Amino acid sequence: MSAPDRHGAAEHGFASSRRSAEYGFTSQRRSAEYGFTLIELMVALAVFSIAALALLRLEGATLTSTGVLADRTIGQIVARNLAVEALTDPVAPSFGEARGREENGGRKWTWTRRSVRATDLNLQQIDIAVTDDAGRPAGSLTVFRALQ
Repeated sequence: MSAPDRHGAAEHGFASSRRSAEYGFTSQRRSAEYGFTLIELMVALAVFSIAALALLRLEGATLTSTGVLADRTIGQIVARNLAVEALTDPVAPSFGEARGREENGGRKWTWTRRSVRATDLNLQQIDIAVTDDAGRPAGSLTVFRALQ
């Protein structure tokens, strides 16, 4: 270190040197009491904003998938309810295709039931497909019923 700087640079945490005193330059070193530089703040802000945007995108995807899962869960419940009706009704569903609408969970669902004779001639295969109002598949189920 050289002699004390006449401009008081040492008091402010800057290293003084003969060159800085002679030409008015100060050293690039600084003490911790002065905080961050503008470029450091800009880099930190950029990193934070990238992380925040990634979290927002993740939350959006989570909300979307939660809605899809809720639709599929209710659609599957509708399919199971129709399967229970087909299995517990004393009269077996007729062979062929039947369509209908149900309301469950405050929404309307469209279902299709297809009934065919299974490869084992003593069984009836019942395929049930449920769609939402927009026609998107929401649930499906296949059950077998013994023929009498």
